[in-house]
Amino acid sequence: MTRIPLVDPKDAPEEIRTVLEAFPVQLDIFRLMAVAENHFRPLLQLGTSILAKQELDAKLRELVILQAAALTPGEYEWVQHVPIAKGVGATDAEIEAVERGDLDAAALGERERVLLRFGDQAMRTTKVDAGLFEEARKHFSPREIVEVLVTLGYYSMLARLTEVVELDLDEPAGMAVVDRATGGGGPLE
Repeated sequence: MTRIPLVDPKDAPEEIRTVLEAFPVQLDIFRLMAVAENHFRPLLQLGTSILAKQELDAKLRELVILQAAALTPGEYEWVQHVPIAKGVGATDAEIEAVERGDLDAAALGERERVLLRFGDQAMRTTKVDAGLFEEARKHFSPREIVEVLVTLGYYSMLARLTEVVELDLDEPAGMAVVDRATGGGGPLE
């Protein structure tokens, strides 16, 4: 059971209520984020930017999100993002490799292996050794590298938030939230 009360849209300030009611799927993560009223919109904007405005390929983005959820760990984010990962082309074998931390799994291509080794080092040590950084630069633009780091940080933060307050798991929303973010004009902007 969630340790703190979530925002009830009907009792929320109008700006927050409007945003919460506009979501295509009502997820408790958004009601939890709304508890910190001053952080609510910036958190949603960053989430939208990650889901809809990155140069990084959507499948790679989702593997990074799953890696953050696996390493932090964050069950809520894992449950929500496995269907999204599948929706953007990740295979069960790739998802299982991320879950196991098998960075050299046969199911992963070279780019995925480099990406996940990069993410693993960044998450575990907050550093990436020079050789791996140069290898990442061969596969990813400077913008994509920064996007990977921002994505790892954001989803690690969400995992900590949901785990510390023991947020109850919602049914996976699948692509609904991503579709709203990528469609523009949604509540996340």
